[in-house]
Amino acid sequence: MSYLKTFGRFWWDFVVGDDWRVAIGVVTALGLSALLVQQALPAWWLLPIAVLAILAESLRRATRGPR
Repeated sequence: MSYLKTFGRFWWDFVVGDDWRVAIGVVTALGLSALLVQQALPAWWLLPIAVLAILAESLRRATRGPR
C-alpha cells in the first residue's frame, strides 16, 4: 500500500505542483479544446491562448507585493 500512496503523491505533485490554479486552468483548457473538437470546430488556437493567459495570471499573483 505504501507504494501506491507514494505513486499517487508523485502524480499529485507532478500535475498540481505548487499552484492548483494553474492545474485547474490547464484541465479546463484541455476540456474546452475537447468540446470544440467534438463539435468539429478548429481548436488549435485555444491552448496557446489559454497557456498565455494562465501564465500571465500566475505571474501577476507571484509578483504582486505582500499584503
